[in-house]
Amino acid sequence: MLTSANLLLRVLPLLFIVAACQQPATKTVQEPVDTIAFGSCNRQDLPQVIWPAINQNNPDVWVWLGDNMYGDSDDMAVLKQKYDIVLQEPGYQQLMAKAKITGTWDDHDYGLNDGGKEFAMREQSQQLFWDFIGEPADSPRRKQQGVYSSHTYGPEGKQVKLILLDSRYNRDSLLRINRVYQINQTGDVLGEEQWKWLENELRNSKAQVHIIGNGIQVLPEDHAFEKWANFPASRKRFLDLVAATQAPGVILLTGDRHIAEISKMELPGLNYPLYEVTSSGMTHVYSGANSEPNRHRVGDLVNKLNFGVLQFNWGEQVRVEMQIKGVDNEIYLSESVVY
Repeated sequence: MLTSANLLLRVLPLLFIVAACQQPATKTVQEPVDTIAFGSCNRQDLPQVIWPAINQNNPDVWVWLGDNMYGDSDDMAVLKQKYDIVLQEPGYQQLMAKAKITGTWDDHDYGLNDGGKEFAMREQSQQLFWDFIGEPADSPRRKQQGVYSSHTYGPEGKQVKLILLDSRYNRDSLLRINRVYQINQTGDVLGEEQWKWLENELRNSKAQVHIIGNGIQVLPEDHAFEKWANFPASRKRFLDLVAATQAPGVILLTGDRHIAEISKMELPGLNYPLYEVTSSGMTHVYSGANSEPNRHRVGDLVNKLNFGVLQFNWGEQVRVEMQIKGVDNEIYLSESVVY
């Protein structure tokens, strides 16, 4: 006789199998990360042609680097509607089903073009960002000032720590005259709470590689657009902190510019070269930027639709391959470094 208890015992294993099959095919935290992909400047009302190439790389982690959609509004209903368009994109849904999703924002998804702490709706906008990225409703990150976060992937000895900064929420104002940004010599980018958090994340880390991402470029100094160099005191503080903490294998990821490039700096006090990979944009690029000064650039400037990839080859040391790729998954730029 088949009792209710016996029936439950037969059905439960099947339910577990079904549930397992429905889970995203992502690696556990105990497995080394092989591939991190990233990108920025994703205008939701333009053709979303880059997703097939991104998915071909089967990334373990996808990192948004800002302008994840173009909201430019203090109306939270407008921002939510535009985030929802991205969430409904089939190519992005395919990526979400198999990769861990994280990221930070820049100005257009923040809500105010070129904006900083003067944006009146920054608290409300922050909650929409966390909704978009999938941050749990009870997460402590929802109570902090800004969308900064850190994530550690892989087992001890083969760990990557991803540190994502918020260069909008607490950023001081920046004057713009005749389309040229003026230098704010003493202006701050992160705010003291985030600075302390960043130092702690670097000093108390056991990871072999540290990826630091934010919306705007850090190393480039020569162009006239938004960049950390417009806040020289903050830029120096950041670079000094990287050198002082001696965190191994720091690589910078940035977006914003509607171009792609790789920059490199020999930082005093650091025993390896500091690289920055800029990937932008996913749906549109700056057609006029066939050339642009950047004393730190290695390789070419790319003004075609693009996304970035980091490939990790683990051994006694780790080799990191930094790539910029296009809509056909072709490689536009490639640099490698061993830590």
